[in-house]
Order: sequence, then C-alpha cells, then structure tokens
Amino acid sequence: MKKESIRVILVLLGTMVGAGFASGQEMYLFFFSHGLKGLIGILISSSILGIVVNKTLKILEKNNSNNIQVNTYKDFLNMLIKTKDKKSNTIKTLINSLLNIFILTTFFIMVAGFGAYFEQQFGISSLIGSSILAILCAIIFMTSVKGVVKANEFIVPILIVLLIIIGILNFSEIDLLKINNYITEIKHSNFILSAVLYSSYNLIFLIPVLITLKKIVKNKSQIPIISIVTTGSIIILSIIVFFILFKVDVDIKKLEMPAVYVVSNMSNILKLFYGFIIMGSIFTTSISLGTSFLQNVAKSKKTYEYIAIGMCIISVLISKAGFSNLVNLLYPFFGYLGLLQVLRIVFI
Repeated sequence: MKKESIRVILVLLGTMVGAGFASGQEMYLFFFSHGLKGLIGILISSSILGIVVNKTLKILEKNNSNNIQVNTYKDFLNMLIKTKDKKSNTIKTLINSLLNIFILTTFFIMVAGFGAYFEQQFGISSLIGSSILAILCAIIFMTSVKGVVKANEFIVPILIVLLIIIGILNFSEIDLLKINNYITEIKHSNFILSAVLYSSYNLIFLIPVLITLKKIVKNKSQIPIISIVTTGSIIILSIIVFFILFKVDVDIKKLEMPAVYVVSNMSNILKLFYGFIIMGSIFTTSISLGTSFLQNVAKSKKTYEYIAIGMCIISVLISKAGFSNLVNLLYPFFGYLGLLQVLRIVFI
C-alpha cells in the first residue's frame, strides 16, 4: 500500500473516531440500543461509508483529470447540481450553508466532549478541558492541511493499536445474553434506519475532508484500497466499542461516556490508555472538521485566521450545553439531512 493511501485512510479514521465514537455515546445511540441487530447495523453503515467514499474519490479524480477544480464543498456542489437557474443556486447555497453549520456544530461537540472527559475522569471543570482543546486546535489550524495530516499520521495508529488491545482483553468476559437489558426506546427505532443515519451524518463531514485530501490521491488504483481498508477498519473498531458497552453495570442512559466508564473499572493502566484514545480521537476529529470548515468559508488568509480564533473561543462557551445532549439531539437530525447527499453521490 502506498504511503499516500495510508495518509488518507488515517485522516478519514481520525475524523470519524471522535468523541462520540470513542466515548461509546454514538455506538450506544445508533447500534447498541438495538441489541444484536446493532451488529448488522454496523456492517450496513460501514458498507455505505465505503461505497460513498469510493464514489466521491472517483468523482474528484475524474474532475482533476479533466482539469476541473474542486477545492471547496461549494465547488463539489456545483458539480453535483449542474443546472445554473436561480432555484438550483438557492438549493446549492442552502445545502452548503447547512453543511457548514453541521461541521461547525460537530466541532463544538468535540470540544464539549473533551471537557466532559476531563470532568468525568479528573473532576476538573469542563471549561478547562474545553479550553485546552480549543487552544491546541487554534495552533494546528494555522498550519492548514499539512498539520492535520501529520497529526493524524502520528496519533491514529496509536489509537487503533490501543483500542484493539483493550478490545481483546474485554472480549473474553462478554455475555451476549445480557444485551437485551440495554435495548431502549429511541426516536429512530429501526436498526436499519439508525445505520443509514449514522453513515449519512458521518459523510456530511467526511466528504469535505476528502476534498481537502484530493491532491494526495495520485491515481485511480489507490481509490479501492482506501475505501476497502477504511471500511474494514471502521467495522473492527465499531465492534470493539460495541462489545465494551456490555460491561456497563449502571443505567447506561445516564452516562456521558459509557465506554470510558467501563474501561476505567477494568484497570488503572487501561484507564490511562483509554484516556489517550479519547483525547487523541477528539483532537484528530476536531482539527479535521475545523480545517474543512475554515477552507469552506474563509475567503483569504486573514479571514481564515480570524474565523479560526473566533470559532475556538465560541466552542468553549457552547461546551457547557453538555456532550451527550448535543450528540443525542443533533446527530440524528443531521443524519436525515445527509441522506440527500448520499443518494445524489451514489446515483450520479
């Protein structure tokens, strides 16, 4: 596998494996709450992710070969919706605005998650944890895409290895019969719908990230490798977190970070390792999302820097709304909005 392909895969994984994923909050909401059917949901959602990533990279490569510049999500929309009448332009503007709102909102959720972790594990005010992440993000934003790629190259492999080790240690003590105790009534109660929503909202911010990485993908032969490895990796990591949730021995709905709760009770060493996973995954997702947002909205280097500083400050203030509240309210909502994008890319 070429180095460039590995870089793209690591950035995609680093974007997806954020606060909601590593904490177990996403896994509980979209999959675990459906019982063993949630495992089928994981396969469905990961397959959708792989198919759309593959199709998006092919679209970007084809346009690049034809010397058509697609540097922002707005350019991507112009390519998806090719008519230029007033109605189409209004639709494109609306979609682009909603995407930017989603990316920015998810960035805020990552910052809230970092603060929630600090408060749950160390008893330190969530504002302090949120402020630390906001400052680190502001520093990386000033380096643009290069800093994002380098950070993911360093952090993501460590996250994957640690998560696999914890998964192996946890797997021997699982009682599959207990899962029915966790099935809950949630708004999107069909496990297939939950799987589709999970993939569609993730693709809302993965596609802008792919656009920023398009120069790294040199030829067509890299595309299927990137898609397959990314899909397989997400399936494995999702199943690991899914099974970790079996060991929750309190009301799971009351936990901000259920996976963190479980690992913390396993051993102090694993607690330390998982702490690195949480903080690292939140950091990699935050910088990927933040960079995508900034490249979408900033018109010049100066406005890029001003917006970067402003969004980091605002993220700390909004973080007090609560991590799990933001995940449960906003992710399913944006999942429905993302369905239109998925359908258009697949059938273009």
